[in-house]
Amino acid sequence: MAAHRRRRGWLLLTALAVLVAGAVVSTTTGPAAQAATRATEANGASGTLLRPNVGLYPRLVRLQHSGPANGTILGSVVTFDGNTGLGAIYASKDEGRSFEQIGTVADPASANGKGLCCATLYELPRRVGDLAAGTLLWASSAGQSTNPRQMSIQVWASRDHGRTWSHLATPVVAQNTGGLWEPEFTVTRDGRLMVFYSDETDQPAHSQLLVAQSSADGVHWTGRVPVVASSDPAARPGMSIVRRIAGGHYLMTYEVCGPSYDCKVHYRESPDGARWGDPSDLGPTVRATDGTYFRHTPTITWEPGRGRDGRLFLTGQILYAADGTVAEGNGHTVFVSDHGPAGPWRAIPAPVSVPDPYDNYCPNYSSPLLTVRHGTRLLEIATAYDSDGVCKAYYATGSEPVAR
Repeated sequence: MAAHRRRRGWLLLTALAVLVAGAVVSTTTGPAAQAATRATEANGASGTLLRPNVGLYPRLVRLQHSGPANGTILGSVVTFDGNTGLGAIYASKDEGRSFEQIGTVADPASANGKGLCCATLYELPRRVGDLAAGTLLWASSAGQSTNPRQMSIQVWASRDHGRTWSHLATPVVAQNTGGLWEPEFTVTRDGRLMVFYSDETDQPAHSQLLVAQSSADGVHWTGRVPVVASSDPAARPGMSIVRRIAGGHYLMTYEVCGPSYDCKVHYRESPDGARWGDPSDLGPTVRATDGTYFRHTPTITWEPGRGRDGRLFLTGQILYAADGTVAEGNGHTVFVSDHGPAGPWRAIPAPVSVPDPYDNYCPNYSSPLLTVRHGTRLLEIATAYDSDGVCKAYYATGSEPVAR
């Protein structure tokens, strides 16, 4: 979690306990039901409601290594049944026009009020140990509400495209009460599985740092190594997203928060997914040609496109103007680059419009992007409060073609 978000994590759990106490999480929400549940709430986002109750920290992936299932789009959100955290898995077979819940991840580490945060979803592009290409991985931050707090990163696997899940590994358990947040996967060029996460357990040397662990089989993991670890102990890099881009290179985006930082979007590149350069270098930031930039919870996606560099799409929680004020397009904007992460970046309308997002765990928080319809449209899932103050997930495909 970002710097000032350490307390927010506790507030999040308290708020969720109030919102979902006594609620029953439905096991399925079919396309017909969703088509009838357009976002009409006074404070909700535009688009189609993914599920009727809590949906947090959404993720998107298109199956590309799963044989007959290739092309299916999968989504996930964190939700709750009473005070038990769950991962809800959705599938779309019509390029993001509709989604149906197909599976649930029920991790005992997040049951009975122990806490669940910031889960990720990933398809293995190649075999890793006994895990075949196409195996899905789901990982979460668990245990933030235990007393005394002892968090862990939990990894689950699905071999049937998201319908059933089994526990695979626990790469790390905190050795103190510091947080372990926001896991993210990639497979390196030489076939090792990497998990990245935000680590608060190295205080006071680092308020937070981004670290990585690797595995040859998904079960046995190396110790952590720093990926972004500022020489300033107050800096808090976090919320990494990793994508393989043009030329087989790897791109990571993340925020850097802290008393002297403002959670701008930073990035770094790797030739192989394992080597990310000097950890003390916070990396360049991203701005559009008009000077606008994002703060908080960046996400990114890449598609081949027609040019040498393909096309990158980037968004973040809050859009700022060059003078540091909240920009007019806040909650409605995605950046696009046809020339890699250095840009130039230009703005296009976001598929989901979130009214006036601000620094809070719900509105437009870590909204995933994915190209659909052969790269001509952009799909997004974003979260927003409804009129009753419940944080829900909404999805939409951009109505305008993405220029190619």
